[in-house]
Amino acid sequence: MPCPSSCPPGLLALMAPGLALMAAFSLSSQAGDRRALPVEKPSGVKGRTLILLDVNTKSPVRIISENFLSLQLDPSIIHDGWLDFLSSRRLVTLARGLAPAFLRFAGKRTDFLQFHNVKNPAKSRGGPGPDYYLKNYEDARSLDKLYNFADCSGLHLIFALNALRRNPNNSWNSSNALSLLKYSASKKYNISWELGNEPNNYRTLIGRSVNGSQLGKDYTQLRSLMQLIRTYSRAHLYGPNIGRPRKNVIAFLEGFMKVAGGTVDAVTWQHYYIDGRVAKVTDFLKTRLLDTLSDQIRKIQKVVNTYTPGKKIWLEGVGATSSGGMNNLSDSYAAGFLWLNTLGLLASQGIDVVVRHSFLDHGHNHLVDQNFNPLPDYWLSLLYKRLIGPKVLAIHVAGLQRKPRPGRVIRDKLRIYAHCTSYHNHNYVRGSITLYIINLHRSRKKIKLAGTLRDKIVHQYLLQPYGKDGLHSKLVQLNGQPLAMVDDGTLPELKPRPLRAGRTLVIPPLTMSFYVVKNVNALACRYR
Repeated sequence: MPCPSSCPPGLLALMAPGLALMAAFSLSSQAGDRRALPVEKPSGVKGRTLILLDVNTKSPVRIISENFLSLQLDPSIIHDGWLDFLSSRRLVTLARGLAPAFLRFAGKRTDFLQFHNVKNPAKSRGGPGPDYYLKNYEDARSLDKLYNFADCSGLHLIFALNALRRNPNNSWNSSNALSLLKYSASKKYNISWELGNEPNNYRTLIGRSVNGSQLGKDYTQLRSLMQLIRTYSRAHLYGPNIGRPRKNVIAFLEGFMKVAGGTVDAVTWQHYYIDGRVAKVTDFLKTRLLDTLSDQIRKIQKVVNTYTPGKKIWLEGVGATSSGGMNNLSDSYAAGFLWLNTLGLLASQGIDVVVRHSFLDHGHNHLVDQNFNPLPDYWLSLLYKRLIGPKVLAIHVAGLQRKPRPGRVIRDKLRIYAHCTSYHNHNYVRGSITLYIINLHRSRKKIKLAGTLRDKIVHQYLLQPYGKDGLHSKLVQLNGQPLAMVDDGTLPELKPRPLRAGRTLVIPPLTMSFYVVKNVNALACRYR
């Protein structure tokens, strides 16, 4: 199947051991376990705190995947009739803008899909309840369209197989999966695989549970099947894609790791911040909400490092809200604070890949709306992809005040992260550094670059809401210019605002921004 026509084949001697330093940090000696120490601010004085920022340019503290920011498509696109639109030139252009990345095809309906090796099967559709899902079929034509979209967009497809086809003894019935594997191999499709989606919730879905040990056996069985098929004998396998790591879910993961920890290439889990049914725009500004992810990361890392030290960990399936999100909230500019902080926090704590749920057609957590228009989180993701490289750098932040007064603090509402600038961005020479900053304060903040960053030319990429809706806006502006596609095959040029060397960075209130510090010649960033 041909692709759409647009398809071409970084002052201070001490360096903090982690990246996510908020307002002024001295952090614990172990990267990833950090709490902000207070920076004092005189009462009644706005904007007088000058924040000094330096970056350790000698070596990275983490190196994440080139595909760190990746995407998810929910299988609901089959039932909802959106699959045919994957051939849209506009969608391919939008997806290609976020390449390189993984495209994970998985979601709630994963475990109710059946594959049929026919081109045009008769599809019956039922009412609500389990039968509604069971009457969804993926045929060869659907798989072809899905793979073609991923291939044309420069994305690597990860396909989650149905884990709820069970034998009487509760073992996995692999016959349907084998049919899909054989068909994909016959087409020479380069696919990675998973089995099931959020298996700890199966009892809720069908009244029948699968424990971690049994799922581990099922993964071992799937690996054996893959080794029988030459095309997939060395393909990657990921899982178990558990939900939020509460006590019972941790027990599930432990059972899985005992059996299949060495079978999977990365351990995966999901996270949604808030209940979409009660979300308010102010929820996205709460620092304690932004920090909920840190505890989950530690829990997952503890289990994984117990059984398979060094195994890569992915966050698969992440969104601002559960229950599909809420219109004008989880698809608005305000939701970007959670999304950008998620990216920074995960990278700083060594999570290799994060998969955003969803690229298209899943409630209001998506990056692209149903008219194929990019939403604020899409533009945020595009900037991230264009400017951020896989090498994470340690930073040191300190606050200087004119009249320090104990008890007055700047909370962790200013979040600063640093990476080597993307090697794929040819506008910047290797050795450049990109900072990205989240200002949750309702006042502007000033940052003075120091040490290795002092007196360097800086390019500013300031992302703000556009229009009268403010934080609720679904439109954004970059350095004062609204962002929109030029045409179906062309994304707009992301033009920076050059700042003179040595200029203090002024961060507007309630904004997200990227700053490329040019020509730092950072040793950590010279080589891939």
